[in-house]
Amino acid sequence: YKSQFAGTKIALGHALVEIPLMLLIYFGFARFFQEELVQIALYLVGGAILVWLGIGMFRARGRVIDRGRDLPYNSVVAGVVTSALNPFFILWWAAIGSMLIMKSLSFGLIGFVLLITVHLLCDFGWLSFVSVLVYRTQSFWKGKFQEGLFIACSWLLIGFGGWFLTSGIKLVV
Repeated sequence: YKSQFAGTKIALGHALVEIPLMLLIYFGFARFFQEELVQIALYLVGGAILVWLGIGMFRARGRVIDRGRDLPYNSVVAGVVTSALNPFFILWWAAIGSMLIMKSLSFGLIGFVLLITVHLLCDFGWLSFVSVLVYRTQSFWKGKFQEGLFIACSWLLIGFGGWFLTSGIKLVV
């Protein structure tokens, strides 16, 4: 709530992960991400990390809410971490994103550059809009509501982590 530009910084962190991933797919690494062993690893490691992040968020809620402190990392780092450690993000780009990239290539390199540009503009636009909205309505996001939101989001992370762990285990079994 301290900066209306937090969303822009999160989008920057997200882009620092997303652009190299798009380039890897462009240069032919999409098949690597579609390998069953890689997907199992993404599910299991990513699921464990999501559970760990959810538990950390649940534990940190008191420090953040009671003392009005931020989490121990900045918004750019939050964008990097939440993107790089999100197994769904990697799997989405390996499956759907790789198809978008292949379709963009029918327009040559300019099509790929336009895909990156438009996609990043959407990310920056949406996350900037949300952070400005939250910043301008910050009085609404205090106290019990904020604590409830922290609890709900932490359990959501734990739930997604459990879902990814279960999906990875099903692939193994």
